[in-house]
Amino acid sequence: MAPKPPEPATLDVTIVLPCYNEQTHVVEEIERITKAMDSSGFSYELLVIDDKSTDSTLAVLREAEPRFPHMRLMAFQRNGGSGTARRIGSQEARGGIVVWTDADMSYPNERIPEFVAYLRDNEHVDQVVGARTTEQGSHKALRVPAKWAIRKVAEVLAGTKIPDLNSGLRAFRKSVSLPYLRLLPPGFSCVTTITLAFLSNQHQVDYLPIEYSKRSGTSKFHFVRDAYRYILQVLRMVVYFNPIKVLMPLALFLFGLGAVKAIVDIFQYYFRITTNAMLLIVTGLIIAAVALLADLIVRSRAD
Repeated sequence: MAPKPPEPATLDVTIVLPCYNEQTHVVEEIERITKAMDSSGFSYELLVIDDKSTDSTLAVLREAEPRFPHMRLMAFQRNGGSGTARRIGSQEARGGIVVWTDADMSYPNERIPEFVAYLRDNEHVDQVVGARTTEQGSHKALRVPAKWAIRKVAEVLAGTKIPDLNSGLRAFRKSVSLPYLRLLPPGFSCVTTITLAFLSNQHQVDYLPIEYSKRSGTSKFHFVRDAYRYILQVLRMVVYFNPIKVLMPLALFLFGLGAVKAIVDIFQYYFRITTNAMLLIVTGLIIAAVALLADLIVRSRAD
């Protein structure tokens, strides 16, 4: 059965708020967002998604729901990860602009109307991201250099400067995002994915500086596992949209190294070429052929 087409936007904004074990502060976060949006003049809905919390988050949300007429509660039957919650929330959004943020009190959610107004006032911009000026997460000594290195790799591959690759606070046009939502992984790297998907397809992404506070509750971020996923997702997204940029430099490097080795072999072994040189040359040619084939597939794909 073919998927049903997305419903036309009936509101200005949908704020997607994934929640997992946030019982102690989620109502305070909802109050902060609601207060800011009520005074903004934008029509909106707050789509709160409980990702099968193991504490009393869902009960707290159900008790609070009557107090917030713009709140729409969605309860998952099993834990799918923040990426799954954001993907489904974006697909179900009734707003023309979709906002992603977290429920852990770390992002300045009172500034959400500013992000929405930025898109309204800048029609050429398709996504605006909150670029954090401070790092308050766990494992700070490891996170800062690791995130810097991953961001620099992404900048080289995407061909543009990226002040914050994986900020959780962002607003984007739903109509632009629809072709890319199916690419979102279930975990934290979904924010990296949506950034690279827009940049790789020539959609304008702007950045607004924000303060980043120490989160409430327990962090769900696992440094080694999630950092590894971030790296894989950066490579995956660039290969998906521009495979030549990743594969061709490697192919040329191996081919060039093999060619130099072959020239040395000719003089050193009296016009004989060693197996190592031939392997380098052949490997380079194979990777180059794969890169060209992948590029042909990408250009013929109807995304």
